[in-house]
Amino acid sequence: MSDVVLEIKNMSKSFAKNKVLNGINLSVKKGSVMGLMGENGAGKSTMMKCLFGIYGKDEGQISLNEKPVDFKSPKEALENGVAMVHQELNQCLDRTVTDNLFLGRYPKKFGMIDEQKMFKEATALFASLNMSVNPNTVMRTMSVSQRQMVEIAKAVSYNAKLIVLDEPTSSLTEPEVKKLFSIVNDLKSKGVSFVYISHKMDEIFEICDEVSVLRDGSMVLTSAISETDMNRLIAAMVGRSLDKRFPDVDNSPGEDYLEIKNLSTKYEPHLEGISFKVKKGEIFGLYGLVGAGRSELLESIFGTRTIATGEIIVQGKKLRFDSSKEAMSYNFAMVTEERKLNGMFGKATIEFNTTITNLDAYKTAGVLSEIKLQEAANREIRRMHTKCVSADELITSLSGGNQQKVIIGKWMEREPDIFLLDEPTRGIDVGAKYEIYQLIIQMAKEGKTIVVVSSEMPEILGITNRIAVMSNHRLAGIVETKQTNQEELLRLSAKYL
Repeated sequence: MSDVVLEIKNMSKSFAKNKVLNGINLSVKKGSVMGLMGENGAGKSTMMKCLFGIYGKDEGQISLNEKPVDFKSPKEALENGVAMVHQELNQCLDRTVTDNLFLGRYPKKFGMIDEQKMFKEATALFASLNMSVNPNTVMRTMSVSQRQMVEIAKAVSYNAKLIVLDEPTSSLTEPEVKKLFSIVNDLKSKGVSFVYISHKMDEIFEICDEVSVLRDGSMVLTSAISETDMNRLIAAMVGRSLDKRFPDVDNSPGEDYLEIKNLSTKYEPHLEGISFKVKKGEIFGLYGLVGAGRSELLESIFGTRTIATGEIIVQGKKLRFDSSKEAMSYNFAMVTEERKLNGMFGKATIEFNTTITNLDAYKTAGVLSEIKLQEAANREIRRMHTKCVSADELITSLSGGNQQKVIIGKWMEREPDIFLLDEPTRGIDVGAKYEIYQLIIQMAKEGKTIVVVSSEMPEILGITNRIAVMSNHRLAGIVETKQTNQEELLRLSAKYL
């Protein structure tokens, strides 16, 4: 019997005249991790949706344990031992962990849902994975990383023999990534196979046995991980070699421009006495473990979280925003971490999402001009190199990275003076990341003040001038980027734990 769990042969898929997948071949062995890489829009998501029955393939064959399969729905895939943990989590946030684990398959006793059995099985599941999760916790009260771990546990609970992980570490800290890898290695030893979709090169080389690269709908590389290197993967992904991972940070920060003075928040999690200054034209990084308060700090500055005490000072003028609209009127902009939840209008077009924050600029004689709206959308598509057919497409038809480009373009249209960026390259491929790094540096050179949150240590060290490190909702220290290292950032992030 073959040791191949999943085999995809000559799979193709088109949408109208747009051929998204072109004769794809992929094999995943039992008890192994196959890395899947490619730029945003390369066809990774479409390929997985064909596997899970969300899309019907046009041609080709999918085999599971040497048996041809043609799933008509994700439910059917799950019932046959194939599970997927999506990057954009789709959970019932007002229900408990247990409810989410057993959704659609509640165990019953005497015709009633057996709550006791659910709790017992959930507790045993988390114990087997060495996860400390209370099954009675309401999902909304958990961090993104904790909810992601629940989703992984859910996949395991189906006794899945093949699990697809889509950007699983995009919201995880270093310790949480190690925890995830420990779980993956443990499941590998039990014969479970993985398809690991990621843009993070370091992770691919650490956790994968093999790697395949998609480019423009074609499989351009499949290799044992031991027989390739980072430069070869990048060249396969982008069709060219990237000499450097990060552009030169050659901006010249000026005088102090933004000051946060003794800022504390009213509601949990409580930020305590945060103070720092950011210069005009500076790229100021915010680092810390997930839950340290980085996103809450940006939300407090932008007016979407209530401040208890403290001041926001811009060029000597004291401000306090009660809403994001008020912050925007003072030329603040903010890209949020969870684009699906609060960064975009999923049922609207690229044009709508690009222009929605700046409608007054597209009016003629007080009436919205369709020509101006189209020009703005097309301008940002060109500037951000967004892969799409037209501005009339729904934003949800784009890959995650291209959605992020639309969101950043939306704020670029307002030409903000202060740009707050929360994980701006989350789920974005290496080529697109480089473009966004260039954009951030260029904005700083034009005199814009930028505060950027990133969980990726190489990124925060690669694109900033200074870095503030958060620890347990407090500021642990501020360091010059050129004079620090990963060890110092980790030490500071654990200061108040």
